[in-house]
Amino acid sequence: MTTQTPVHLSPAWQALQQMAQAHLPTLRELLADTSRSTSLHVNACGIHMDYTHQRVNEQVLNALQALAKERQVELQLHAMFHAQTINSTEQRSVLHVALRGSELSNPPWGQAVSLQVKTQLDKVCDFAEKMRAGTCLGFSNLAITDVVNIGIGGSDLGPRMATQALRTAGQSPVGVHFVSNVDAWSLQQTLQDLNPATSAFVVQSKTFTTQETLTLAASAKRWLTDGGCPNDLLARHLMAVTAKAPLALAQGFDAAHVFELWDWVGGRYSIWSAIGLPLVIAIGAKAFKEMLQGAADMDAHVQSAAPTNNMPLLMALLGIWNRNGLGAESLHIAPYPSCLGMLVPYLQQMDMESNGKSTYKDGSAVKLETSPVVWGGLGIDGQHAYFQMIHQGTHLVPTDFIGVTTETTPLPLAAEHHRVVILNMQAQAQALALGRTEQETEVLLLEQGLSPQEAKQLAPHRSYAGNKPSTTLWLEAITPRSLGALMALYEHKVFYQAAIWDIHAYDQWGVELGKTLAKQMEKPA
Repeated sequence: MTTQTPVHLSPAWQALQQMAQAHLPTLRELLADTSRSTSLHVNACGIHMDYTHQRVNEQVLNALQALAKERQVELQLHAMFHAQTINSTEQRSVLHVALRGSELSNPPWGQAVSLQVKTQLDKVCDFAEKMRAGTCLGFSNLAITDVVNIGIGGSDLGPRMATQALRTAGQSPVGVHFVSNVDAWSLQQTLQDLNPATSAFVVQSKTFTTQETLTLAASAKRWLTDGGCPNDLLARHLMAVTAKAPLALAQGFDAAHVFELWDWVGGRYSIWSAIGLPLVIAIGAKAFKEMLQGAADMDAHVQSAAPTNNMPLLMALLGIWNRNGLGAESLHIAPYPSCLGMLVPYLQQMDMESNGKSTYKDGSAVKLETSPVVWGGLGIDGQHAYFQMIHQGTHLVPTDFIGVTTETTPLPLAAEHHRVVILNMQAQAQALALGRTEQETEVLLLEQGLSPQEAKQLAPHRSYAGNKPSTTLWLEAITPRSLGALMALYEHKVFYQAAIWDIHAYDQWGVELGKTLAKQMEKPA
């Protein structure tokens, strides 16, 4: 890649800034164009993206595509898939994409990496199936019935989110629990209903030095021994996932229970690796491989789609327009399927830990805004809480709505539940875009029987500015494959935004500072 003009000085960036400062049609005006209902849609990997409610016109979209081309995003994508050292501050490749592509006959990252991945994937899946079959026995020769995952950050958020999302993929014969908070009550509340003789722990730490994780692991071992487990049989109840296998072995973990990952797997992108072990135990190897395939589908799409139909690129460009053009400081994510209750925390880490940076790749200070604050939660719940601020507050808050088109719950009235959920989601997107003027509100209040004076008094309080952009992502259902595609969609969106902003997405030195200071503070004076 050739040396480029700093992004904030580049012609395409300057052109977009001029568009943002000029008069831009409102969403009311834009949505009056019925052609948007057919043109601003894209399909990929079982996901339908509707961005008709984004505040963009053809001129803005063309300028955004020109920016992507100018910043050579496809060359940067090629560099990642071909194992180049794009994480230059740590001198590492970034190959989470290889974790779901080990079956490719000619992988761009090379056969050696694929062999490593396949070896560990087979080990994880074989072990998980033995656990699910009841052949993993505890110290009293009873089958393990419960597994507690101990990890924090990417070692917790991804597996926890997907385990919750895919509980309907099949009844798990093993209970899977998650503890990330080192606060003692967090572990206590999980353990109080478990039996030491039939419980096991997955200790997840890339470095095997993470203070919070090792503190929890020490308590788990003590709970096992207090519950009757002899020291020489502790290994039956302990599994380790780490890039530092020798440290795990030195702490007494059995080699058969140590699962490896590599330094080219970032924590927030690691669910596809052995970090996914508790998920595989929960949903089974077949479903986990389907999730990998869904992500691989999105990997293939992102490499082959034309820029105007590249779903992750479009999401990235719309996000940049909202952040840097319209001045939105945050991104609200509103999934409506209740099984996606942990999706927002997972995406928060993915986005803000990746793109929460203030230096360009060359080390100079950025001259533009990077990662927005990512927040939100289940849409139906949010409508009765913080949606008020989005509708009538002083912040401009774009929204990603996520919904499903089919309902498979066996509840007798499930179809009616689904109708109400979808109706609410679509109404919120429309309300955010169109709002309601004071004049419209006055007319409505008069129709409701209020006097002209009362209507005029109340109208400002019951009017809505609208003009709040949103994108809606539709999945047919939440399945392992569709969830994998959705997760990879957001991964690649984050990548593209970093590529355009010219920042490093795959280091996290801000996280490391707190860890370093904590270690220094506990040293004796």
